[in-house]
Amino acid sequence: MSDLENIYGVHAVQAVLERNPKRIRRLLLQRGRQDARVQRLQELALEAGIEPQWSSADELERLSDGVHQGVLAQVTASQLWSEEMLGHLLERLEGTPLLLVLDGVTDPHNLGACLRSADAAGVQAVIIPRDRSAGLTPVVRKVACGAAETVPLVAVTNLARTLKSLQQRGLWVVGAAGEAEQLIYQVDMRVPTVIVMGAEGSGLRRLTREHCDYLAKLPMAGSVSSLNVSVATGICLFEAVRQRGTGA
Repeated sequence: MSDLENIYGVHAVQAVLERNPKRIRRLLLQRGRQDARVQRLQELALEAGIEPQWSSADELERLSDGVHQGVLAQVTASQLWSEEMLGHLLERLEGTPLLLVLDGVTDPHNLGACLRSADAAGVQAVIIPRDRSAGLTPVVRKVACGAAETVPLVAVTNLARTLKSLQQRGLWVVGAAGEAEQLIYQVDMRVPTVIVMGAEGSGLRRLTREHCDYLAKLPMAGSVSSLNVSVATGICLFEAVRQRGTGA
């Protein structure tokens, strides 16, 4: 397996250039593009001692499996965080923790969108099961628009055990479930909180559900029975933000 991976799209590549340029081994820009966004990437690269290479659109198309926007970087493969690393992170945290757990979200577009919402809401870490989730693929990075470089993505072997460990650390676990009796707006999330979202279609697994302190739902007024998981995640996270009075 190669120790390099391709990251493409303006936001994803810019995030690496700004936060960890040492990961970049090769930066490709589409020949003929001289717009402001590409010029900004050139400036960041040169500041980091990286000489961009000009490439054809066909070459960029071959190296990416999505819309590359004329930009692609070959970088050292990133690592998912471990449960032990999560523990160290929580020990160093200041303020009231807000974590997100995604129980079996396998669509990379949904995972990327959830990471983007998590970054915007100030989530300290996103937790996924190691075997039942999308990973840090180029598509995830592209959809996340740089959030994959800022929000720790923690892969755990046993999600139920991890939730129990978080409860022992004083965090309250709130699971999103359509059959819940209370609304998400009725749950106090001003305390250290873990929001748990289920997989597309099937929702929370039984063991995950049993390890939640509360179950809550979103109000559904129309004929649609549920929302896309990334949309529902954003609503739940920003309800916590609203309750805490954080953000602009």
